Amino acid sequence: MTALDALVARIAGPDPALAEVARRRLDSLTKPPGSLGRLEELAIRVVVSAGTPRPRIAAPVIFTLAGDHGVAAQGVSAYPQAVTGQMVENFARGGAAVNALARLVGARVVVADLGVAGAASTHPSIVVRRIADGTRPITDGPAMTRAQARAAIEAGAELVEQAAPDCVGTGEMGIGNTTAASALTAALTRADPAAVTGRGTGVDDHGWTRKVAAVRRALAVNRPDPADPLGVLAALGGLEIAGLVGVVLAGAARRAPVVLDGFIATAAALVAVRLAPPAAGYLIAAHRSAEPGHARLLAALGLTPYLDLGMRLGEGTGAALGIALVRAALACYEDMATFKDAGVSERLE
Repeated sequence: MTALDALVARIAGPDPALAEVARRRLDSLTKPPGSLGRLEELAIRVVVSAGTPRPRIAAPVIFTLAGDHGVAAQGVSAYPQAVTGQMVENFARGGAAVNALARLVGARVVVADLGVAGAASTHPSIVVRRIADGTRPITDGPAMTRAQARAAIEAGAELVEQAAPDCVGTGEMGIGNTTAASALTAALTRADPAAVTGRGTGVDDHGWTRKVAAVRRALAVNRPDPADPLGVLAALGGLEIAGLVGVVLAGAARRAPVVLDGFIATAAALVAVRLAPPAAGYLIAAHRSAEPGHARLLAALGLTPYLDLGMRLGEGTGAALGIALVRAALACYEDMATFKDAGVSERLE
C-alpha cells in the first residue's frame, strides 16, 4: 500500500446526525430561526466536519504551494515564468495579498516550493519539497509521471500533518497554472475547453486563443481518462496542484474544514474527491472566481460559494476570506446567548 492509498483509506465521511444537533442549538439562540442566513449553514457544515457539536477554530493554516508549468512557454500568461519564483519570495517576506489577509483573519501561511523552475529558494520560511524542476508541456505529453504526481500529493499531505491545522486553507502560485486547471476541468467534467478557459493573469484575445488551443491539444495528445483521476492529474496538472490534492485529502483525514480558494484550488479538490469521495463532506467553497471554469468545478462538487467578489488572484486570498466567515459563523454559534439564558421570550406558536 502506498502512502497515498493509506491516506485515502483514512478518510471517512462526516456524521450527518451532527447537523441536527447544530441546527437545534442555532434555533435556541436569541434570533429568529434561520435569520443569519448562510452563516448558519456554514456553522452546521463546520460542526459536521469537525465531528463535535462544539468545534473551535484556533489554528487555521493556509497552504500556498508553488510550481512552474512547461506550457507557460507557449504564451498562455501575461507574465513571464520568472514571476513564480519572485512571488514565492514575496510570500516568504509577507508582502503578498494572501499574507495581508491571513494576518487580518489570524491564519498562518505555509509557503512550499514543489517545483519552481530554477534553483530552490534559500529563504528560511519557505518549505522546499521539490519533486521536479517544473512540469513538462502538457501539449507534448504528460506534465508529470504518475510517480511524480503521487509524490507531490504525498508532499502536500505531509505539510498538513506537520502543521496540524484545525482549519485548512488552500492556495497556489504558478505561472501557467490556469491553463493546467482548465485542462483538468475539461477532462474531468467533459466540458468544452473554450467554456472553461479564462484569461488568467489577464491575457488579451490572442493570448486567450492560445490558451484554448493549448488545452485542446493537451486533451488530444494525452487522451485522459476521467475514471483515472491520478492519471488525469499526471497528464494535465501541475506539481502545486497535485500538492493541493494532498492538502485536501489530509485535511479531510484530520476532520478539518477545508476552505477552497478559487479555480485552481477547486480543480485540485475535484481530483481529491475523485480519489476519495468522502472528502467532499469537508469542503467549503470560499468564493466564486471570475474564471469561467470555476462554476463548472463547483457544480461538479455540489458546492455553492459564500462570496462572489470577482476575485481571480489565487494565492489563498479567497481562502483567507472564507476562514474569516468560518470564524464569524462559529462566533455566533458559540458566543450568542440562548433564549433561556438571556431571559428572552421565544417565538409565539
